[in-house]
Amino acid sequence: MNMTVSIVQMAVATADPETNLKKGESWIAEAARRGSELVCFPELWTTGFNWTENERLAPAHERVIARIGALAARYGLWINGSLLALNERGQVSNASVLFDDAGRIVGTYRKTHLFTLIHEEAHMAPGDALCTVETPWGKTGLAICYDIRFPELFRTYALKGVRFILTPAAFPAPRRQHWKTLLRARAIENQMFMIGVNQSGREDFGPDGVVAYGGASAIIDPWGEAVIEAGDAGEALLTATIDLDRVKEVRNRMRVLDDRRPDLYELG
Repeated sequence: MNMTVSIVQMAVATADPETNLKKGESWIAEAARRGSELVCFPELWTTGFNWTENERLAPAHERVIARIGALAARYGLWINGSLLALNERGQVSNASVLFDDAGRIVGTYRKTHLFTLIHEEAHMAPGDALCTVETPWGKTGLAICYDIRFPELFRTYALKGVRFILTPAAFPAPRRQHWKTLLRARAIENQMFMIGVNQSGREDFGPDGVVAYGGASAIIDPWGEAVIEAGDAGEALLTATIDLDRVKEVRNRMRVLDDRRPDLYELG
């Protein structure tokens, strides 16, 4: 089974949803023109990470989320990316939202591993559940950026039958090689497709300094090979057609999941 995916490596305008939505729509339109079934954006792609501004923007951000759903319906494709969202308790969270091609929200994953290096835990409420979604291309898992350093999350998804994971990110340039390595490692060890979509550009974190994002967005196949990969900097819209039967082929060829020894592992 083949599917066509577009990934958007994007420089986000901090605290400016209108600018980001306008730019985003142009990429969505182009992805649709290319025949994409799914288009993926980076982490917090409508707002960026200004903590003070995000607290101000969050209560009204449901309207922005609704507009993205309308874009999915208008252009007839699925859309994913991480967005500013209030949780059920009214707390600000970092949520990966998956819209179907009718504009409906079919999956919401709130980032469970918050990045203490930039004090995300002081400004965002963590999620408390993983999220899998049944899609036309099979069971899909949602993750966000820092999650990629926690292999247990991805192995859990693999054991649930996931063969395709969407990972919006804002990975800094100084740790670009970590991003590239971890994206491949999660694909290889779980024999699944990893869709990693990173920011480009720069952002001012105030007391924590200016962060330059590392780009290198990519689609990695279950054998660890790059189907398509962006450069290390600059905005880009990349489109590729992937063969989802590759997951079954690789898992049958090397039966890693069957050969596990969970009776010996000490996890906790």
